Amino acid sequence: MQAKARPTYLPTAPESHGMSVSAQRRVLSKDGHNNARVDNLEGKMQLYLHDIWTTVLDMKWRYKLTLFISTFFTTWFAFGILYYLIGLKNGDIDIPPTSNHTPCIANVATLTSAYLFSLESQTTIGYGFRHINEECSLAILALVVQLVMTGLAEIFVTGAFLAKLARPKKRAESVRFSRYAVVCARQGKACVMVRVANMRNSLLVQCQINGKLLSPYITEEGEKNLLHQVPVNFRLDSSDEWPFLVVPLTFYHELDESSPLAGLTAESLKTSDFELVLSLSASTESTGTFCQCRTSYTPQEFLWDWDLGVEVRRRQGTGYSQLTKVYAIHAPDNKRSIIFED
Repeated sequence: MQAKARPTYLPTAPESHGMSVSAQRRVLSKDGHNNARVDNLEGKMQLYLHDIWTTVLDMKWRYKLTLFISTFFTTWFAFGILYYLIGLKNGDIDIPPTSNHTPCIANVATLTSAYLFSLESQTTIGYGFRHINEECSLAILALVVQLVMTGLAEIFVTGAFLAKLARPKKRAESVRFSRYAVVCARQGKACVMVRVANMRNSLLVQCQINGKLLSPYITEEGEKNLLHQVPVNFRLDSSDEWPFLVVPLTFYHELDESSPLAGLTAESLKTSDFELVLSLSASTESTGTFCQCRTSYTPQEFLWDWDLGVEVRRRQGTGYSQLTKVYAIHAPDNKRSIIFED
């Protein structure tokens, strides 16, 4: 489609399409969070426990900190009770000072002292005031089991704690997409355009953006697929190379015959039912870790015959606030106003 054939429909606000942006039911939120939930799944708890590592990694920080702290207190107290029961079985509790009885664990006569012995043993403090008699094989076995079991538990919990810290999820939150997708002419062809900006000074390299069009679909057999997925290819200035994200970049998708959005018009946007999901994959320069950030656009967030405006350049001092601005193409140059600021 040539530029001269572009429709002249200009929305005055996103709500002019019939529904506010915030009221849309969408699979993916604007900040990339999944809105789909799985309810009434039989055996869901078993599935979560079967992959306990992923379950722990996906925990919120407050639950993970609780698990981290409770692991220590629980093992200290559990083996403290075990040592107390061993002492109780051996007759070490409430023995008179003048007795010749040899205790299984020296100076452990109460539950508190047994708890302190468990803590000192597990943390290898070893004050020496409380110690196991070499003739008490049951207490020695209990100590060996404690050190092995708690060592494995601490490795797991500490590893999960560090793995969550190292996840590039927070890095992905510093990548911003333009709030609206615009449809305008680029190199003589109608294109859907979005802009992506890196809000940190560290580079994102090997950037690649992928799109998926989600829409209802009815098969020839009459079966309705609520989330039919079709790939939507986005490019950067006709280049197939993977760019690095140092300044905001504009990606576009041509509305040609092979496009899943072929036939899209300003009028059809009012009644269309689809969601365009975009996913940016990149590697961080500082750590080399892979991160992914996502967003989505509904028909109410498509602006026909609007432009993303000037490119954002750091060296020229243009602020990142330009990322959220779009311009009316047909407005006179001296009245070219900025619309839809966040």
